[in-house]
Amino acid sequence: MEQLEIFPLQSPCIGVCEVNNKGYCKGCLRNREERFNWLVMTHAEQQEVMRLCRGRKARVEAARRKAREAAEAEPQGGQAELTLLPDQDERGALIPPR
Repeated sequence: MEQLEIFPLQSPCIGVCEVNNKGYCKGCLRNREERFNWLVMTHAEQQEVMRLCRGRKARVEAARRKAREAAEAEPQGGQAELTLLPDQDERGALIPPR
């Protein structure tokens, strides 16, 4: 038996008890059943929940990173740069032929 298995696992709750659109707590990333049954779970079950939460956290962080990178790739000001055609002025109005 490893030393870590001797002591009970502390609840991963961080006091941010709000549920996201997938049913996971925004703070600890446990689902309803995992939150409500934490105190009656075996040590092995608690370890499995912790493993699942680490995976969920990694996916959330990857999604945030991807969204941040996509936002940084967009042009500043939220507008695309305008390329003028040879027969347009700076407002995009057509210039009559000479």
